[in-house]
Amino acid sequence: MDSIGGRAGAATVFGEPITADGITIIPVARAGFGFGGGGDSVGGGIEVRPLGYIEISHGGARYHPIRDAWGHVIVPLTAIAAGLAAPWMIRSAIKFRRTIHR
Repeated sequence: MDSIGGRAGAATVFGEPITADGITIIPVARAGFGFGGGGDSVGGGIEVRPLGYIEISHGGARYHPIRDAWGHVIVPLTAIAAGLAAPWMIRSAIKFRRTIHR
């Protein structure tokens, strides 16, 4: 596990830091690994997700996150769709309840 966990890092997937024109870019990622087994079989996996990068230049460092555009789009659209569908669902439930109790 130690040897596999030691390989589950940003550099494994995204490469080593890059330096050009006095600017160094260091990739930042979240890495995890797990194992499981049952019966006669054993399995495992590694997951590495990009989080952002650190830019080092002019004697300072700044973290730049990588934003998930879908997360910023899907959640609000789902909330809007649920809000628009709620009155229709309530009316349908009331009509259904009335037909059952006749």
